[in-house]
Amino acid sequence: MTDAGARNPFRPGHGCMPPYLAGRECEQTLFREVSQYLRSGRPPRSLLFYGPRGNGKTALLRWAEKEADADCEIDVRWLVGSDLRKPADLVRRLRLGSPLESLLFSEIGVSPRPSDDRPPLAEALEARAKAKPLLILLDDAHSLEPEMGLWLLNEAQTAGRRAPFTLVLAGTPDLRTHISEMGAAFWSRARKLPVGRLDETAAAEAIRRPLADDGIAVEDEALDRIVRESHGYPFFVQLWGQTVWDRIRRSPGREGAVTTIVVEEAAGAFEAGRNDYYLGRLRELERKGLLPAAGAVAAAFRDEGLLSHAAFRQAIRQRGDDGPGKVDAAETLEDSDFVWQTRGVPIWEPGLPSLMDYLVEHAPPPDETDPAGR
Repeated sequence: MTDAGARNPFRPGHGCMPPYLAGRECEQTLFREVSQYLRSGRPPRSLLFYGPRGNGKTALLRWAEKEADADCEIDVRWLVGSDLRKPADLVRRLRLGSPLESLLFSEIGVSPRPSDDRPPLAEALEARAKAKPLLILLDDAHSLEPEMGLWLLNEAQTAGRRAPFTLVLAGTPDLRTHISEMGAAFWSRARKLPVGRLDETAAAEAIRRPLADDGIAVEDEALDRIVRESHGYPFFVQLWGQTVWDRIRRSPGREGAVTTIVVEEAAGAFEAGRNDYYLGRLRELERKGLLPAAGAVAAAFRDEGLLSHAAFRQAIRQRGDDGPGKVDAAETLEDSDFVWQTRGVPIWEPGLPSLMDYLVEHAPPPDETDPAGR
């Protein structure tokens, strides 16, 4: 990688904070309220961010981590759900150079129960938070093992009622189902925010501000095309930013502005990255046996934009992918964050609308000689 490439502020798909976190003012305001509660010694409500992949949930947690780190009055810890397979994993990762492990086993005078390897986490978290307000950021919460998740969430809620401590979780749309299946009451008690695509103003600012900070202006017509073709999807916004930044920094004499010519020259690289992403999603659906159902749902979304639960199920049944003894395609499509619900009503939205167009074009069409559509 050249020096110029190494300095590119846009890093799509890395789970890093973008150079400018646009369109998340509501989430940022709520997190600041949580911080105020913690600093005042009061336990706030937990926060739960959920949405399809690529919409910047991890980036949002990275921003929260940076904010908390800058606040010397709050102790912040980062966890990832897939890393927590047994209680020892949690103890080790929460410690991170802190005395929490000794708190669990000595300072509060307790030890694991003989019949259970789970230490009394609530007491340890309470003691820790009373010494210094404690915030835990849990990414990929949908990947928590059910037994481990039930223990962690219930113990955290117990500690959070008695000390300045809380959890901020992020996960994919199936997080609701995952937590419900654990039997934990966390979902109903936490403050929930869906994290979806950016509006046009936010997408434009996510491009314009980082380039302006690097002394690069963006022509209005060029910015309009970038916003339009990114569809407000943060991953694609960052991908466009990366490609135009690379193009302009490697084009002598063009360092001052992103013009329509620069965007046209960068379009090939953007489209290659976008189509590679689409192909990965298609192959994922194919591996899970969901491609026929996904293709039918994608076609229905192209006609309607949003689908009632009845229309969603009907689209799946028309392809023969729903019925007794079969995998619940509707539930599995949500597990794959192909679809999701955000409105408090049984209305389905596409996780990424532009992916629907790709699937309609590339998913195998139904066999008209087979009434089941297979």
